[in-house]
Amino acid sequence: MKFYGREKEIDELRRQRDISRKFARFTVVTGRRRIGKTQLIRQAFDDGVSPYVHLVITKKTEKVQCLTHQREAERALGITVRGRCERFAELFEDLIKESVSHPFTLVLDEFQEFDQVDDSIYAEMADIWDRYHSDSKINLVVCGSVNRLMNKIFFDDSQPLYGRNTGRLDVVAFETSVLKNILFDFSPQYSNEDLLALWAISGGIPRYVELLMESGATTRDAMIDTVFGGITSFIDEGRTILADEFGKEYGTYFTILAAIASGRTTYAQIVNEVGMEVGGYLTRLETQYGLIAKRRPLFEKAANKNCVYQINDCFFRFWFRFVFGYSDMIELKRLDDLRVIVKRDFSTFAGYALERYFHWKFAAESHYRKIAGWWDRKGENEIDLVCEDARDGRLDFYEVKTDPERLNIGALNKKVEAFFTKNPAERAKLGRVLGISCKDM
Repeated sequence: MKFYGREKEIDELRRQRDISRKFARFTVVTGRRRIGKTQLIRQAFDDGVSPYVHLVITKKTEKVQCLTHQREAERALGITVRGRCERFAELFEDLIKESVSHPFTLVLDEFQEFDQVDDSIYAEMADIWDRYHSDSKINLVVCGSVNRLMNKIFFDDSQPLYGRNTGRLDVVAFETSVLKNILFDFSPQYSNEDLLALWAISGGIPRYVELLMESGATTRDAMIDTVFGGITSFIDEGRTILADEFGKEYGTYFTILAAIASGRTTYAQIVNEVGMEVGGYLTRLETQYGLIAKRRPLFEKAANKNCVYQINDCFFRFWFRFVFGYSDMIELKRLDDLRVIVKRDFSTFAGYALERYFHWKFAAESHYRKIAGWWDRKGENEIDLVCEDARDGRLDFYEVKTDPERLNIGALNKKVEAFFTKNPAERAKLGRVLGISCKDM
């Protein structure tokens, strides 16, 4: 699949490169696995404008890696480094010195793997950066695939590299407009139901979109058939990615995420489902791993009351709902039966995905500064999206349904009245009250 989107990210990476010709830059690129960090970096710097070295860190011994990295750096830059580097610090020092007179970009990919090789490398790099960066003209870019470790390395104030980076680029899922372009290229006659399925299953993650499109899965049913076809990587994907993140406690984390994906979204419901206190786990899932968000109604003042937990990533929500949630059927190789269940339940599941779709769409295309849901504490009234316009403070209210015939504006108006009863100071901000569905995607 050709490269899509990322224009803003590419522009920013190249802007940092331009700055580095006078002042050294140190950019940390973060983002979950399969998000396309490596492809983005190559697209930004493989343009022939200036020398570019891309080194992939592995679990091999430091001595073995240094020999490979030294050869690659010499090839890319057309230089000769010291006789033979056996420590990464030696190579890094030589390269940062080289940049004083010859500016270039150095990318260190899978940077967190140094944690397995020798974590003293981080302190050595920090020392070298401190000594040389003021004279250097290096454009240093590091990225990694284990968010837990990348956050620890660069954003934990007890770690040696804390505060050294000059910038951070967080790579996120494709914008909804990019998904439309991709699906159109592969299936010009696609329906909005197909677009919703692509969003709900892939979460806009480039690698999953690529797998589906290159498999010819451009309709809802074809996507489900592909995911549960028995020979794709989708079934193993959630466990493959998150087992490394969670370590020994992955079982507990998986159970919590499966509970949230199946609709147990309040703290009490999650505790009841898991059978133990989960406060610390939920905090880490939110702040350390970035997999869930604790959401409260718009204008709710109490931080810990009337809250629900939601999985941020649509793919993981799909995976925990239909893969982990039916692992017994998968183990028994009952994939035909499972495909029937997924197709039967998909419309209900896709309702939340459609809310998230419009949330992303509005964030990218509108003037809204706040986008959230609203519900009362009794659970009697719930509004899917309440959006505050940044220009005039107007509040627009949306009901979201996959089927436009199920939209009920009369009922929504009553919920809006309940909202203003709870928030009387906001009544003058009333804007539009609208129903939106798949046809508005």
